[in-house]
Amino acid sequence: MAVLTGAGVSAESGVPTFRGKDGLWKHYRPEDLATPDAFSRDPRLVWQWYNWRRGLIARANPNRGHYALADLERTAPEFTLITQNVDDLHEQAGSKNVIKLHGDIWQVRCLSCGRDWIDTRPSIAELPPRCGCGGLLRPGVVWFGEELQPGIWDRAEYAARRAQVFLVIGTSAVVYPAAGLVRMAKCSGAKVVEINLAETVITSQIDAFLAGPCGELLPKLIA
Repeated sequence: MAVLTGAGVSAESGVPTFRGKDGLWKHYRPEDLATPDAFSRDPRLVWQWYNWRRGLIARANPNRGHYALADLERTAPEFTLITQNVDDLHEQAGSKNVIKLHGDIWQVRCLSCGRDWIDTRPSIAELPPRCGCGGLLRPGVVWFGEELQPGIWDRAEYAARRAQVFLVIGTSAVVYPAAGLVRMAKCSGAKVVEINLAETVITSQIDAFLAGPCGELLPKLIA
């Protein structure tokens, strides 16, 4: 069994989505905040935005959907959770085998020496922050225009191709290459089930669609 989650899973915990009615991109342009060029142009602005996001995520708690997936992992013989989210709510809920396609908002990486580490402060005082070597630090997330880490993608692809059941939860299914995992799983013989508030571009191509909040439907489905 494999699962692909998106921002909709964490929305019920108070973490804004990117493309919903109140999504973050309704107020900000991604090219201003989440690209290498944006960071080169104004690292302080980008870090101010990520500080704001870190504060939101620090106050959030896992919801019933997160806990249901952790429960499912404990009962499945082979289970992989692939997430597009950069928060740690799946891990807080107890999920173990988590592949974070788009990185981790709590990770920072030095652009000079290459060192990276976890910094869980909800707000970083010095903006933009710097490494002990003096180099500029960046958030350890994958920005628009950047490639996924090869090892991370290989693990996700392996899980999708092996899955007998593939759940797609709370994602718009328009961000590639993550969205390509759905077709990959389907072509490899998996039964694909989507759980979402509304239909998406993949709904007509899969086996079942369940409309509603993840926190409400996942516990029922897993039970």
